[in-house]
Amino acid sequence: MTVALKRAYDKPGLADGTRILVDRLWPRGVEKEAAHIAWWAKELAPSTALRQWFHARPSMWGEFRTRYLEELRAPEAQAPLEKLYSLAEGGKPVTLIFASRDAEHNQAVVLKELLEGMRKPPTSSGPQKNALPMRARARR
Repeated sequence: MTVALKRAYDKPGLADGTRILVDRLWPRGVEKEAAHIAWWAKELAPSTALRQWFHARPSMWGEFRTRYLEELRAPEAQAPLEKLYSLAEGGKPVTLIFASRDAEHNQAVVLKELLEGMRKPPTSSGPQKNALPMRARARR
């Protein structure tokens, strides 16, 4: 499995494989046909409130990450997460597309971490809260 990250404003490449946009808003100035997006995963993007909160506090990356992982635990995020896991397990390259100027601190980085470890967001509230448990494969 190959998971890459790429800004929406960078040209699509053949090595990108399946391109998945993980922003809630379509990137300004990017034409849909030219973006070659296979799936616009709005459901996996941070909520508008969290996105605006982080935009006003870019130095609080750790807190953003924690809050975003909490959002990914919500029941409505489970089906899109399973779809994302399935695409990543398919053996073809997957590229998570984002619009942020900060390539190191955005939701795509968190999603890539989840995919690379094939892990789900934490469910504990104890000291191991930030540890990501192994993904259960019982459904297969």
